[in-house]
Amino acid sequence: MLAPLNHPANVFIYLVDMVVQVGNHALMSTDSARTDTGGAASAAPPRALSPEVRRIAVVVVAGAIASLLDSTIVNIALDHLTGELHTGLNTVQWVVTAYLLALASVIPVTGWAARRVGATRLYLSSIVLFTLASVACGLAQNVEQLIALRALQGIGGGLTLPVGQIILAKKAGPQNMARVMSIIGIPMVLTPVIGPTIGGLLLDGPGWRWIFFVNLPIGVLALLLGLRLLPREQPEEAGPLDAAGLALISLGMIGLTYGLAELGNTGRFTVTVTVSLAAGLLLTAGFVLHALRVRQPRRPLLDLRLYGNRAFAAACLATFCLGGAMYGGMILMPLYYQAVRHEDAVTTGLLLGPSGFGAAAAMWLAGRTTERIGGGLTAVIGGLVNIASTLPFVLIGAHTSYLALSLAMVVRGFGIGMSMMPAMTAAYRVLGRSKINDATPQLSILQRMGGSIGTAVIVVVLQNRLAGTHGSTAAMADSFGVAFGWVLGVTLVALAATAVLAAVERPVFAAQRAQKRQAALEASGKA
Repeated sequence: MLAPLNHPANVFIYLVDMVVQVGNHALMSTDSARTDTGGAASAAPPRALSPEVRRIAVVVVAGAIASLLDSTIVNIALDHLTGELHTGLNTVQWVVTAYLLALASVIPVTGWAARRVGATRLYLSSIVLFTLASVACGLAQNVEQLIALRALQGIGGGLTLPVGQIILAKKAGPQNMARVMSIIGIPMVLTPVIGPTIGGLLLDGPGWRWIFFVNLPIGVLALLLGLRLLPREQPEEAGPLDAAGLALISLGMIGLTYGLAELGNTGRFTVTVTVSLAAGLLLTAGFVLHALRVRQPRRPLLDLRLYGNRAFAAACLATFCLGGAMYGGMILMPLYYQAVRHEDAVTTGLLLGPSGFGAAAAMWLAGRTTERIGGGLTAVIGGLVNIASTLPFVLIGAHTSYLALSLAMVVRGFGIGMSMMPAMTAAYRVLGRSKINDATPQLSILQRMGGSIGTAVIVVVLQNRLAGTHGSTAAMADSFGVAFGWVLGVTLVALAATAVLAAVERPVFAAQRAQKRQAALEASGKA
């Protein structure tokens, strides 16, 4: 029973819980219909998410909104910050880079830290750190202070989503992961769409400091919800920190992230880019060798032996490729609207909105289809939709109808929503609760690195094409079409990865369905 609506936090709980229950009831009613028409032996209808799981989902969504929204808002403010802070774009770019580097360095330690101090305590601490750092960013007096404070903010933001996923996945269990991941996916697909609109409104209104102050009410709400609704977990046996592994993978992630960010900024392989990427790859390879040599009772920072499970390995490959396809494509449309169609930040944000509607619709459907046919096959369906919806953008022109673009964006958003979360769900479902702490940071790393690589490649292609347009609007539009051709290629690679996942997952999924049918028969016999 939810508390009375006499507090803003209670109102938020009620609204999100109502959305979750609608999805539950839709899934349950459909499954009940299938049982009525197909007999009791067709399958055991999945139980609805418990009130406790739904409320934990509310907290995770609130925390995810704060960290993910911040990234997209700040990205569109860089040009504005150069004037406000009286510095160059190369320096201001570190406002984004510092956040990304801190975020990349902290993700690998989330599994160990969640065991060491307890996932709930770690989650609440990350919300506090993120919120306080956001306020401090808004009070920064110069670019140097802002860069340092953004690094602190990145530490908090990097912990929030993966630790929230750990809490929710453990409480829900593998059998409910399809619906759970569809809930988590809502902020992941919506915030990149609404972020530019909110950022543009804040920049045009109260000013740049409010792109950071806006996190204060969201962070406070997430903290209050967490204190009230999250389970009080006891720390688990974590063992000593794998310091050597932490140094190798964190520095490797920093090198790769910085190199890819610089590659996207410069559009070419400079000495800095080459050295950063090479160092990142060598350090990451060193971590792999180190992690595989660690023997019990010691445990590596990330358990790479999970990849011995073919279904998990295939799900991780699909997650990596889908990250590149999703983020690589998402960066192009804002640039197209601003560079070719000369729209401002607010209008651009509104024009990106249709993608969010498609993704939101897919979140509801993806959970249902994953329950019935598996995450891999659902992701394949989403990949096919992605390919079909990317083709119109390959043919984009300087005067393409906004209506046509909006319709294509709705369909592409739907395809993204049908792809990403089912692939991650498949990874969780083949593992037990005891492996969730180890699996979550690895999935987060792969998704983010896939997105970074995809974005860097697409930006390099676009910049090289734009260099020869000489300001011609038609030529610039053609350049975006070529870049979308590369997005189409990345999407085809992602489709191949999801096809592998579907094939590998099929026997695992069939076995789980057989267990459910057997449980249903036993339950009906006892009745």
